[in-house]
Amino acid sequence: MDQGLNNKRVIITAGAAGLGRAIAEAFVAAGARVHVCDVDGDALDEVRTAVPDVGTTLADVADPAQVDRLFDDAQAHLGGLDVLINNAGIAGPTGPVETLTPEDFRRTLEINVDGQFLCARRAVPIMKQASAGSIVNISSTAGLFGFPLRSPYAASKWAVIGFTKTLAVELGAFGIRVNAICPGPIEGPRIDRVIAAKAEARGVSFDQVHDEFARQSSMRTFVRAGEVADSVLFLCSDAAGKVSGQVLAVDGHTESLSV
Repeated sequence: MDQGLNNKRVIITAGAAGLGRAIAEAFVAAGARVHVCDVDGDALDEVRTAVPDVGTTLADVADPAQVDRLFDDAQAHLGGLDVLINNAGIAGPTGPVETLTPEDFRRTLEINVDGQFLCARRAVPIMKQASAGSIVNISSTAGLFGFPLRSPYAASKWAVIGFTKTLAVELGAFGIRVNAICPGPIEGPRIDRVIAAKAEARGVSFDQVHDEFARQSSMRTFVRAGEVADSVLFLCSDAAGKVSGQVLAVDGHTESLSV
């Protein structure tokens, strides 16, 4: 089915690996033109080799000057902008709140929340000029539940949902749609690191925490990056032309975040 994404101009933050890479490849397969940023230069090199049509910028989205460079590069590469995927985020520290440093807490919010703001403020004028556009902000099931030992991450992901809902109200009259996706635990090395940190903080085994994560959802499973990417493409497609201000959980139905 034609999703109406052919030749759409797309920026994806943290698009060189993991979920961002899966989203980038899905857009390319749908015929879109894509520009990604990442803080990992080696991963960007891999993207340039594997998908040479994808534009790349080395950038930390928490730095306004680097975000400006990203958008300058993307405009030169794409000649406009139809879609922004605010994917960049970090797991942040793990531990009881009294053990966390202000620096670690602030850094989590700088990347996970400030980064989305900095990218949106650059994307919105371009989209307003075109009277069209789609923004998808990546939140998490940690933005829907309390998440023990992960207070900075949970705080940032709840903030993403508030930011999404507010932008949808601000921008709807300009034909710009704004939605959020809340993935459950995505298979791969990132969630393995989170599980390992949780296991260490609780003094239990990796396998125990891994099993507990899987049992948090009704479907008793982890999510694949490609499944999240499919939902991102839907939200940016013609089929979702009247979908805005929504929070879509792609998680097998999380019942609670108790670990």
